[in-house]
Amino acid sequence: MSEQLRAAPARLLVPEVVPSLLAADFSRLAEQVDLVMAAGARILQIDVMDGQFVPEITMGPLVVRALRDLVHERGGLLDCHLMVERPERQIDSFAAAGADVITIHAEATPHVHYALQQIREAGCAAGLALNPGTALEVVEPVVDLLDLCLCMTVNPGWGGQAHIASSTDRIRRLRNLLPGSIALQVDGGISLATIEGAARAGANLHVAGTSVFGAPEPAAAFTALRDALLRAVR
Repeated sequence: MSEQLRAAPARLLVPEVVPSLLAADFSRLAEQVDLVMAAGARILQIDVMDGQFVPEITMGPLVVRALRDLVHERGGLLDCHLMVERPERQIDSFAAAGADVITIHAEATPHVHYALQQIREAGCAAGLALNPGTALEVVEPVVDLLDLCLCMTVNPGWGGQAHIASSTDRIRRLRNLLPGSIALQVDGGISLATIEGAARAGANLHVAGTSVFGAPEPAAAFTALRDALLRAVR
């Protein structure tokens, strides 16, 4: 296991804005990665959709492999959010391609425990995502296998959705359920209007797609979000 991967779980506990490449301009993906990393981004999310668990089809291991050296050479982590049915069939491919973090959905497989073990055995940090309608208590049987828990603050499958207002309470409740050694990530509608509330509720990783790459200046948008996050956690 590389030093990069060994350090991943501890690095996930630091407050960070995590740009989601789903909202980036794919015709100049490397350039956009460079922009946000130069501004200080150190975790980049790759949203993987299979057209079954969610309606859209997006990126796969080939994109992870193409970005691996670009991100790792700059000290970054690749966070792969698998919105796919039966993710245990895909984990090894993403790990081999260069993923540092692999997050699966509790709703996507009857074999959650096995899939999380598989992620750990592949040398990656393991994450479990919960949809807005999923009971938070599903984390309890697998908490010892988690490095990260992702609280979805929109329904998965489409970028640019509005943050669900009731998510703040879910974030707070989930933070209370989790040991402090497990990172709490939020994904969906994170913007200057929502990031501080999510941070104060206990989230430390804030995935931002449209609010970064949909802005005229992605680097400046990232910096503004990071500054708001740091104000909230002081």
